[in-house]
Amino acid sequence: MTPSGARTLARPAARGDLFDPTCPTRQLLDRIGSKWTSMAIKVLATAAPDEVRFAELRRRMPGVSQKMLSGTLQALARDGLVARRVEAAVPPRVHYRLTELGLSLDMPLAAVRAWAEEHMGEVDQAAALWDDARANS
Repeated sequence: MTPSGARTLARPAARGDLFDPTCPTRQLLDRIGSKWTSMAIKVLATAAPDEVRFAELRRRMPGVSQKMLSGTLQALARDGLVARRVEAAVPPRVHYRLTELGLSLDMPLAAVRAWAEEHMGEVDQAAALWDDARANS
């Protein structure tokens, strides 16, 4: 802590190791691997460098509940991927934008989304074959 009571940022930790059971990389992958995180990053990246209001994010992410979107954005902000700005109004207007770190996540997630969209039919077919084989054994 600084004399004023504010926390100071520690130096970035060493690179993680996904195969180490105690490595926090596993929890980070859980957070960034969710469909809601992927959708939020895409919407915010499309708007970058501009901000997007909470209500607009929700409109552009079909199926997301207010609670789920709020939790997703809080987690992204905590991880330094999203910046949040509250505009004093009644009701308050809350704006979000990707940080530089968040922007660096857009391309890897875009690749995963593209792969999923391209191969969804094959995955569905494999799952159906698996389910049929299990049901008939």
